[in-house]
Amino acid sequence: MAHVSGPHVIRGSVSLPEAELKWRFSRSSGPGGQHVNTSDSQVELRFDLAATEALPPVWKERALERLADRLMDGVLTVRASEHRSQWRNRETAAVRMASLLAEATAPPPRPRRKTKIPRGVNERRLRAKKQRGDTKRGRSGRGWD
Repeated sequence: MAHVSGPHVIRGSVSLPEAELKWRFSRSSGPGGQHVNTSDSQVELRFDLAATEALPPVWKERALERLADRLMDGVLTVRASEHRSQWRNRETAAVRMASLLAEATAPPPRPRRKTKIPRGVNERRLRAKKQRGDTKRGRSGRGWD
């Protein structure tokens, strides 16, 4: 069995530590004929987010907060079974785990600064409304006698 290719980078120089990943394999549901009964192609990848030292403390705190509904005793679990090959499912699960952690550890977006609507924008809008109303008013058959 080939090793999962390369370290899966979360962001910058931080990547998923291979030693802290726990892999579990089981039989996948779905099509596959007789082969499906003999191969454990479904992959479950577990990462103990609460106990890891691989993430900077700020990122870890942010991830624990944002992924709280997905964690079970501080452990993040990802399943992959869309491919018939266990190796491809391992790749998919690792990439999914890395992107989940990248999203969860991302800094919060900058707060939006309110800006004043320029007077010209409002005037143009009102002028266009007035013109449209005049056009519609002109369509009524009144005053054509």
